[in-house]
Amino acid sequence: MLSPLDLLDRAQSAAGSAARFVCGVERPAASRWSAKGVHDFVTEVDRAAERLIQDQLLAIDPAARIVGEELSPEVITEGLVWVVDPLDGTTNFLHGYPAYAVSIAAAVDGVLQAAVVHDIPRDQVFRAARGVGAWCRDQPLRVSPITTPGQALIGTGFPFKDMTRLEEYQRQFAGVAAGTAGIRRAGSAAIDLADVAAGRFEGFWEQHLAAWDVAAGTLLIREAGGVVTDYEGRELGIGHGPVVAGNPAIHQWLLETLHDGT
Repeated sequence: MLSPLDLLDRAQSAAGSAARFVCGVERPAASRWSAKGVHDFVTEVDRAAERLIQDQLLAIDPAARIVGEELSPEVITEGLVWVVDPLDGTTNFLHGYPAYAVSIAAAVDGVLQAAVVHDIPRDQVFRAARGVGAWCRDQPLRVSPITTPGQALIGTGFPFKDMTRLEEYQRQFAGVAAGTAGIRRAGSAAIDLADVAAGRFEGFWEQHLAAWDVAAGTLLIREAGGVVTDYEGRELGIGHGPVVAGNPAIHQWLLETLHDGT
């Protein structure tokens, strides 16, 4: 069985290949965007980047499986599984807004083992291996030491696909905004979670995210000393649903504040 560090090396290599590919392509015109759903776009860039990652990872281990939005969205937990988002922040990419990333995580029997978030515009590579730690370049990552909500900066993702829970989100937003130093929304959950791991955000929440949005960021935060759960405080595995993340103190405060807003 490959070690977490071996899996990390493979994830980082595949993420780097996809990042270089995305950097080298011209942003497609709006006439070539495909809509996966309301306000949710996909292009051949996403599909080609995911195929590149899949081919590279499966060439090493054909028995492994891929979970990814464009090619294989069914969640799998048995054996070695690569959880892939080839371009997290597609809408940002399409508009030239510099917040988009490649996100790759490796899990064995449902347990996260290695993670990479490659922030493409800034060329920053966040990586983690289970039980070993998390880094950006050669610098260890640690979640923020700020525990006072009034000093905390919080990341979030606005509802944009399913608007039926918008009023609930607005109540949550009001509670978090009233109690913190500020809220930011970059449009890439992978980067938001990496920023929690790096101590740039004290916390993050979003009503619903897919496994490929959060798998890598979840391990980054845990290895940096933070906590990632659903709204009920249950630790995330590989799956879809709500996400609450942060350093331990702010994570707990966020859980309580979000429940007050429901």
